[in-house]
Amino acid sequence: MEPSHLLALVPGRSAGWKYTRHVVELGTLRVPSGRLEASDPFVGLGQGLVFAVPPGDYPVAVTIADVSDAQNGSHLRETYLSVRLAEGAVARVEFLVPDGREAPESDDEYYGVPVDAGTVGFADAEAVARCMPGEATSWYDDVFDTGRDDSWFALMDSGEHHVDGAANVVMPLATGGENVVLSHSGWGDGYYPVVGAYDADGVLLSVHIDLQVDEPEDDHDGAASDAGAAEDDEPEQAKPSFWSRLFGKA
Repeated sequence: MEPSHLLALVPGRSAGWKYTRHVVELGTLRVPSGRLEASDPFVGLGQGLVFAVPPGDYPVAVTIADVSDAQNGSHLRETYLSVRLAEGAVARVEFLVPDGREAPESDDEYYGVPVDAGTVGFADAEAVARCMPGEATSWYDDVFDTGRDDSWFALMDSGEHHVDGAANVVMPLATGGENVVLSHSGWGDGYYPVVGAYDADGVLLSVHIDLQVDEPEDDHDGAASDAGAAEDDEPEQAKPSFWSRLFGKA
């Protein structure tokens, strides 16, 4: 089952869908190795899903949906985190298969980002080993939540940085601006597919983490139940236990 729609980077309200969206630009992501990693960065940075893209610097944006009943901006949720790779008209959208992984045997299965810390992010996979300090088990206190204004938690909470709930941060040991772009994950923890948009010639235009927030107007089940169903459908090979490996917690 390929994704039937892509509402990423599309502001306004699409016919047949519940929510109004707006797009917030989050600056540039450096991917010099051409290996784009998607992960929950507070749990699995450096061990996420990796996708091959042309080496380069790419704009990143978060699409935010107004999920309030009145559509008055009183309840906002992130619905896609997106990397734009090239300009062009989208001709097809499909679930992406990470490098080194087998394509799922069933059309009902797909790879996605397991989220345990309510956050998703993109980074250059090869830069993490060079640009993050010490052991991953120390990153929480030494990088993520230091109590300083430049900690990753503080930048995500700062609407003056980009927008409340998202951040673009340079890794501590970076020498060439290697960075991580991260965002809250809509409704929170879950398992979120990674999808690609292609033009008619098969050129990959963009990569998106679909946070499964927007709903058809006649859907009353809610996005949270959709996210749970996706996790049940996850291919067995796409179920790493990031939290237990990195932090020694179940």
